[in-house]
Amino acid sequence: MSHTEHSSRPRPPYPFAVILGTNEIASAVAVYLHRAGYGVVLSHDPMPPVIRRKMAFHDVLFDDAVSLAGVTASRAETSLEIRAGIGRAPAVIVTALGLLDLIVIRSLDILVDARMQKYRPTPDLRRLARFTVGLGPGFSGGGNCDIAIETRPGKAGRLLRHGATDAPDEMPRRLGNSFDNRFVRTEVAGRWHTAIEIGTRVFKDFTVGHLGNVPVRAPFDGFLRGVVRDGSEVPAGTKLLEIDPRGRRASWTGIDSRAKIIAKAVTKAIALRDASIVERAEPVLHLVK
Repeated sequence: MSHTEHSSRPRPPYPFAVILGTNEIASAVAVYLHRAGYGVVLSHDPMPPVIRRKMAFHDVLFDDAVSLAGVTASRAETSLEIRAGIGRAPAVIVTALGLLDLIVIRSLDILVDARMQKYRPTPDLRRLARFTVGLGPGFSGGGNCDIAIETRPGKAGRLLRHGATDAPDEMPRRLGNSFDNRFVRTEVAGRWHTAIEIGTRVFKDFTVGHLGNVPVRAPFDGFLRGVVRDGSEVPAGTKLLEIDPRGRRASWTGIDSRAKIIAKAVTKAIALRDASIVERAEPVLHLVK
């Protein structure tokens, strides 16, 4: 066979992974699946709003250049753009298209729900992809996904083939000397406006922005670790901003330790699935020999 004949053969398609969510957890999973050879698409969901935007691919939706752990991303607005871009550089695609628009592009090899919608009804992901993973509260391995993964501090990364993840307890992990008090939540719905960039050093009662006409102030001294994007409509009761109190040890970029643990757990779940498939196939292969 000539080199020309060999090179003219169509290349096998990249395995196709869809991740629901554009937050820092979803983005960490996207990086690890890309490294594992998947063509990755992140599907944006407005709830809850993304605050740790320097740790996520979220702002690609607004044409900002984003690189996370050496992986860049591009925005796609149509299914045709996604079909043409899967597996090509930039490696990760971010879109506002929902799951119903994505499952008709091609069959999904992997579907990961990383939206972290703790108090909203959780869909049954099974049969929407060859392998489905649910992250955090509301998911049950073998119930509404193939494998569920714990995201709760202290248990993050645990795989559950059978049974449900822990219910939410509103107790975020410790960061420096703060817990839940490092977040500011909205008391009412409104349009958010801020000119303060993530990473800015702020002081107690510093006005970070305005929700409608109401000023929103920093709860204590620290660095702005996360904040909802300027101009966003936000509902009542959601996280609007986060302050990192750790001084020189403060961080607001890259993949943080919890997101890394969860992303590695997703790749481990897929590896276990692949090993199980091989194990089931081995007796058949033996008979063929």
